[in-house]
Amino acid sequence: MKKILLFVLVCLLGTAGLKAQGSLKAGINAGLPTGDIEEFSNFQLGADLSYLFGVHNMLEIGPMVGYSRFFTEDIDTVGEIDVDVDDGSFLPIAASGRVGLGKVFLGADLGYAVSLNDGGEGGFYYRPKIGVGVGGFSVVGSYSGISNDGVSIASVNLGLEFGL
Repeated sequence: MKKILLFVLVCLLGTAGLKAQGSLKAGINAGLPTGDIEEFSNFQLGADLSYLFGVHNMLEIGPMVGYSRFFTEDIDTVGEIDVDVDDGSFLPIAASGRVGLGKVFLGADLGYAVSLNDGGEGGFYYRPKIGVGVGGFSVVGSYSGISNDGVSIASVNLGLEFGL
């Protein structure tokens, strides 16, 4: 796990000098869990950092790294015994792309989400999104999902994105 975090940090620091060629964006979001995690979690928080390069007039692509945490509830079992479930934490590493349509953009992130829980498994990460520019930031609506062997960990999100 430490090797993955070190790799991501080196990649992000390596792109710091390329600011003139692309745009660095940071985002935060909150969401309502859906899919298989909906039974155990009632809230999701996330953050992401992307570095997008302009490929064409309206198209931007680049790397993205993030953090997503699903806050879990205790599970009632037989009788008065409650089982404490750890919050699900993930580190999505993905390719990000978007098409700008004036102040509105459509985009998607595709990659892999690494589980940060002991014994947890990651999975294929996907996040379609739509955003609207409002002054110096954008309001972003998205659906993020992690899929692994038929298990779906997903959420419907609303967030803010800032250019750095």
